Amino acid sequence: MTNRKALLIDTTRCIGCNACQDSCQEENKLPELSEENKETLSDKAYTALTKYEGKSKDGEDIFVRQLCRHCNEPACLSVCLVNAFHKTPEGAVLYDGQKCIGCRYCMQACPFYVPKYEWSSTFPRVKKCVLCSERISKGEQTACAEACESTGTEATVFGDFDDMVAEANRRIAEEPDNYIDRIYGLKEVGGTAVLYLSSVPFEEIGFDKKLHVETTPHGFNPKLGEGPMPHLTMKALSKVPHVVGFGAVLLGGIWWITNRRHEVQENETAKHDDSNSQN
Repeated sequence: MTNRKALLIDTTRCIGCNACQDSCQEENKLPELSEENKETLSDKAYTALTKYEGKSKDGEDIFVRQLCRHCNEPACLSVCLVNAFHKTPEGAVLYDGQKCIGCRYCMQACPFYVPKYEWSSTFPRVKKCVLCSERISKGEQTACAEACESTGTEATVFGDFDDMVAEANRRIAEEPDNYIDRIYGLKEVGGTAVLYLSSVPFEEIGFDKKLHVETTPHGFNPKLGEGPMPHLTMKALSKVPHVVGFGAVLLGGIWWITNRRHEVQENETAKHDDSNSQN
């Protein structure tokens, strides 16, 4: 039986060492990031670390990780016209670039503004954290949790979902003065596989201020409240069926032509290489 997994990110313990991000870059074969690019999610950074200066109760800096939340009921999946997204039994929300038609509805639907697009690529794809799905399918922990474990801080821990909720509650109960009594991600947008703890109200470190009121996109601000989003995103799409249908056909045609050109180019290159080897 497959157990649902989760990441628990404790912002009270993070020291801003970037070990989680460095391991993510290596695991996903992403390039080394410049200092100015480490705080922002991009098609080349699946996790980011934002510093909130002097925000702790003691006046210390607070570091907050940003990454895909792997929602229990993903809005990105619900709006995808070609089923390019799917959710694994472990909880990871994965993307298939071979199916994608480039409509980017997933980017608009995500309540946390996570998916990024390879604008500079000839064959662009949507990029985001995959919760190290290959690793966890083999019984391993995520690369970021493994890297954080080596620091001894336990700012990021990984395990069965119920165990992570229990661990979060244990930390709050044992140090009530060090935490606010809330596990962020337990209910937000129907629940997520990434849970957070904080010593200060979440709105002070970039999270949403009003769960039931639409907010301006920045940082972690979700567009909606605690309920799951798919029924809302699908309702929005149903308002423009003709536009969506036409867009799907048009983008599908562009996708086919682009990929067909790519296949022809590969075949021509292969033939050329075979011809040279025979000569």
